Amino acid sequence: MPRPSWRPRQSLRRRARAAAGSSHAAMADPELQLVERRIRSFPDFPTPGVLFRDISPVLKDPASFRAAIGLLARHLKATHGGRIDYIAGECRVAASGAPLPARVQRAELEIQKDALEPGQRVVVVDDLLATGGTMHAACELLGRLQAEVLECVSLVELTSLKGREKLAPVPFFSLLQYE
Repeated sequence: MPRPSWRPRQSLRRRARAAAGSSHAAMADPELQLVERRIRSFPDFPTPGVLFRDISPVLKDPASFRAAIGLLARHLKATHGGRIDYIAGECRVAASGAPLPARVQRAELEIQKDALEPGQRVVVVDDLLATGGTMHAACELLGRLQAEVLECVSLVELTSLKGREKLAPVPFFSLLQYE
C-alpha cells in the first residue's frame, strides 16, 4: 500500500535541509513552497538581533492559506486518522489574523472548564513555535481538564530556540523550520 503523500515530501525536505542546512533548500512540495514564499522576515524586530517571521501574508493570500491548512490537515489525517475530537488554538491567531509582537508583562491562556470531557483527544495548533511557552501552557491547561493532547503543530518553528523540547513527550510537527 502506498504511503500517504506527505511522508515522502517530508523525507525529501529533511534530506534537502540536511544537505543545505536550512528549510529553504529545494523542497519538492509546490504547496509548501507557496507557503514559504509568503513568510516575511523583518530583521532587528522587535529588538536588534531578532529576525521576526511574519505569517500574515500567508493568511491574506487565499492560495497560500489554503495550502497551509491542507498540508497541516493531511499531516493530521495521516498521523491520527479520525481520532481527533478537537483542535485547540490560541484566540489571537483566530480573531486577529496574524499576531504581531507586542510588549507584554504576562500572557495567560484560558479555557472554559466544561469545554472538554475527560479523555477527549486534542491537537494544539499555533502559528509559530519559538520557546514553546504558549504551547506548553496550552498542554498543561488541557491536561487539567484531563484531555489527551495527541500532538502540537505549527506553521513555523524557530529551531534555535528549542521550543519542541519544552513540549516533550507530546509529539510536535511544523511545516517550516528556521534557525
